Amino acid sequence: MKTVQISLNSIDKVKSFVNDITKFDYDFDLVSGRYVIDAKSIMGIFSLDLSKPIDLNIHAEDANVDAVLEVLKPYMI
Repeated sequence: MKTVQISLNSIDKVKSFVNDITKFDYDFDLVSGRYVIDAKSIMGIFSLDLSKPIDLNIHAEDANVDAVLEVLKPYMI
């Protein structure tokens, strides 16, 4: 598992983020305080405080994380 911090501070960013990560078969969790939600759920993302950075847990093998990180670059802090 790898954890990165991301920022989703606009509606367009949330939509493009979900579209980007649904291309992968891995599980993604967003962690904000004590809340953990499925990162592929648009409704779940909008239940979080999007004004602050959010931790994204990527549940993938280490060898495959690089492709995911490349796609996530626009959202990473």
